[in-house]
Amino acid sequence: MESFFRTHRYLVEHLDDVIPRLLMTQIDWSQRLIGIKGARGVGKTTFLLQYAREFFDIDKRDCLYINLNQFYFTVRTITSFAKEFVDNGGKILLLDQVYKYPEWSKELRECYEQFPKLKIVFTGSTVMKLDEDAALSSIVSVYNLRGFSYREFLNILLKKDFQAYSLQDIISNHKEITQDICSQIKPLEHFWAYMHHGYYPFFLEKRNFSENLLKTVNMMLEVDVLSIRQIELTYLPKLRKLLYLLALSAPGKPNISQLSIDCEISRATVTNYMEYLRSARLINMLYKEGEEFPKKPDLVYMHNTNLMFPLKMGSVEDQDLRETFFYNQLHHNDCKLKKGTKAGMFIVEYDNNRFKFKIEGQKSRAKNKSELFYAVGNLETGEKNVIPLWLFGFLY
Repeated sequence: MESFFRTHRYLVEHLDDVIPRLLMTQIDWSQRLIGIKGARGVGKTTFLLQYAREFFDIDKRDCLYINLNQFYFTVRTITSFAKEFVDNGGKILLLDQVYKYPEWSKELRECYEQFPKLKIVFTGSTVMKLDEDAALSSIVSVYNLRGFSYREFLNILLKKDFQAYSLQDIISNHKEITQDICSQIKPLEHFWAYMHHGYYPFFLEKRNFSENLLKTVNMMLEVDVLSIRQIELTYLPKLRKLLYLLALSAPGKPNISQLSIDCEISRATVTNYMEYLRSARLINMLYKEGEEFPKKPDLVYMHNTNLMFPLKMGSVEDQDLRETFFYNQLHHNDCKLKKGTKAGMFIVEYDNNRFKFKIEGQKSRAKNKSELFYAVGNLETGEKNVIPLWLFGFLY
């Protein structure tokens, strides 16, 4: 136990000063069992340590961070460790990479039932289906940690404290909001940098970002997809090839039959693998209204713009970046996106409302149509139904 407390102290004391994530204020911390899911590389470990530093006195030893990839937990159960922790005054366990431990959900349930004064916060992969876990679904509160929004990227880069806005705020008050932001910074000056390397927190590290991202993607495939979904390792090359072929054409309509031939797997397996890639936050799938998985998506996007550069390994079209950015920033912000009737058009369902957005590069292509909003890439401040694309990066 002492070894874990020493590690906890070292990690908290040596945590860099980073901008607080919006999710920190959205979680109901009174819940006894909290699961935080997120793609590899988005900062789940840092998030746990930030929580420990901000809300607990390190000297009271009532909060403890543990990474469950420790070999110690090959012979020690979570339940017995939790008992010892509670008996010594412990109140909250922060369990990182919980899926590395076999029978983890069963033991978390045991801890929940046996130690009513203990709170557990754990992190896991987005591939994990906690809502379908028989042991936990009725007692766990699940939250998703995403990569940096454009707002968070600017706050870190420029040491600002810009607030987030709802989609309704942006639609109704975008001119006033952008004028306020543009009085402090030039948002388009940093927009391309965010597109290229701003989504994943490790852009702050002094390492080659693209190489680091490729390693992260491979770990997503090898650990998050193969291990959690229990796919044989021999299928890894086919999964990697499928991701690469989808990246080359993204955003594009997938030809399932051709992908089946190219990857030497069945059509059904192609569809299932695409869903695995989506759950790992590597791709996004866009459907027509009234359709959803397991039907074939109408378009496949990369999950975020950062992924497009190392996977395509060539020039990336500006319009592809704009559409991918828009989809990524709105996705999971209480918004449901469907494919519009024209290229570059999205139908967004939000708060019982339905909006049509057309993504454009130039303001001159926007038309005064009352039923349509334009998200324009080269614009700092808009008017009426014409909104700067970068502002949608302030949704979280």
